[in-house]
Amino acid sequence: MKEVTRILHAIDQGDSHAADQLLPLVYDELRKLAAAKLAHEKPGQTLDATGLVHEAYLRLVGTRRDSKGFANQRHFFAAAAEAMRRILLDRARGKRRVKRGGDWRRLSLDQIEISISDPPPALVALDEALTRLAEEDPPCAELVKLRFFAGLTLEEAASTLGIARRSADRYWAFARSWLYDALKSQEADEK
Repeated sequence: MKEVTRILHAIDQGDSHAADQLLPLVYDELRKLAAAKLAHEKPGQTLDATGLVHEAYLRLVGTRRDSKGFANQRHFFAAAAEAMRRILLDRARGKRRVKRGGDWRRLSLDQIEISISDPPPALVALDEALTRLAEEDPPCAELVKLRFFAGLTLEEAASTLGIARRSADRYWAFARSWLYDALKSQEADEK
């Protein structure tokens, strides 16, 4: 890969076409490096190996005009690994920021139970919240009525409404969350 070192020197000399020649030569190695870096990340990353390679490449080659060049291919790949590490760190820090939900904690909707064992005023509050939900999202409200008041399972309710089970799962998760928030805010207003 002496060709890589030659192209890196050409980039340092200001050859505008050299950067276009470099990517095809180093892409596979950068992709392997990116996949290895992402393998250590938590599941649910929105950045894939291709995106990480492209972002790192732009940081390395796209902004190298003011800094020293790379001595050789090994130096380039070491800098690429460092650029990928910094990109992943920046993303991790960004996710912990308050504006990205960093102070929120995940809560499984399956753990939230809405109960009607409370005194009748809770049933009235639930009915009012369900009426508001029906205005916003009628299919979700219908699903809640079938599950909550008719006692149907999620699969039976989905069949009754003529929707797929996966859609019913989404509707149920949304409706539970929506009703939980509505009942909590209604409870806070009463205090």
